[in-house]
Amino acid sequence: MSVIDKLYAALSGANDAQVRKVAAATLSEQVSWSACHPVNDLSGVSSVVDDFLLPLIQALPDLERKPFIHIPGDYQGEQWIAGAGYLIGTFSAPLFGIPPTGQTLYLRYSELVRVENDRITQCYLFPDFLDAMQQARVYPLRPSLGHPGLIMPPTGLDGICSDDSDPDRSIGTAQLIMDMLDCLRKYDGQTLESMDLENFWHPDFMWYGPAGIGTTRGIEGFRRHHQGPFLKGFPDRDVDHHACTVACGDYVATGGWPHMHGTHTGGDWLGLPPSNRHLSLRVMDIWRREGDLLKENWVAIDIPHMLDQMGLDVFAQMRAITSR
Repeated sequence: MSVIDKLYAALSGANDAQVRKVAAATLSEQVSWSACHPVNDLSGVSSVVDDFLLPLIQALPDLERKPFIHIPGDYQGEQWIAGAGYLIGTFSAPLFGIPPTGQTLYLRYSELVRVENDRITQCYLFPDFLDAMQQARVYPLRPSLGHPGLIMPPTGLDGICSDDSDPDRSIGTAQLIMDMLDCLRKYDGQTLESMDLENFWHPDFMWYGPAGIGTTRGIEGFRRHHQGPFLKGFPDRDVDHHACTVACGDYVATGGWPHMHGTHTGGDWLGLPPSNRHLSLRVMDIWRREGDLLKENWVAIDIPHMLDQMGLDVFAQMRAITSR
């Protein structure tokens, strides 16, 4: 059991004192913990407890963590764990202002976690708060162009990696990702076909995007439901910050906080007019390779943070819906 598993397993039904005890046992004293807006960047055990863990367990008192991807690995001499799955529980109290439903909430998450001496020293966590709004029926944006709703686990149900049994395979998968990302940088500003994704993506490629964008299938579905609107909205986008790359067999995770920057000069993305503001994008990707091509991609984007930089408070918009 990883230290992340130990932390969340002890939270279910825990009171204030018990949450503080397990946090002190699993987090480093100077832990850096970042979660999607409106949580943002926290420092130190007390802040993580008060500003994230307690609000989470109060909203979901019977919290259960269900990972479907777990990738441990080393990056530049540091131990990292990448993962994705759901935080599940009975939605019993507001979650950062999102009103409870009294029903089961599936809070999708992706994470990059750095571990040292069996303690969490750094965490980049992407809870999909927009999807929680959808489940609470207070979603304030236009419907996703892709398929909304629950995200599927890996097709082979083999995403829980205990160790890297084939380092050469892992290196090859990581190189495939780097080559594919270079391909994405070849956009000529005119046609999406200038990026020859057919050389890297399986014909039935699945792109599991966050709420607001949704899930797409195949290269054409990706271009129509995400890539086209995104590049129109952010034509100068560039991946220019990197937290780590974690590889294990057919799986690779990449991301950063932020990971990309771009200027919102075009319309259409999420149906919004251009704000003409330069934004930082918090992004995490997990990729699965099948044969010599990429078959699945789980994508986390802190869209509420992007909207906040545009001058749009999605939580205020949500509250306007709940007050009607």
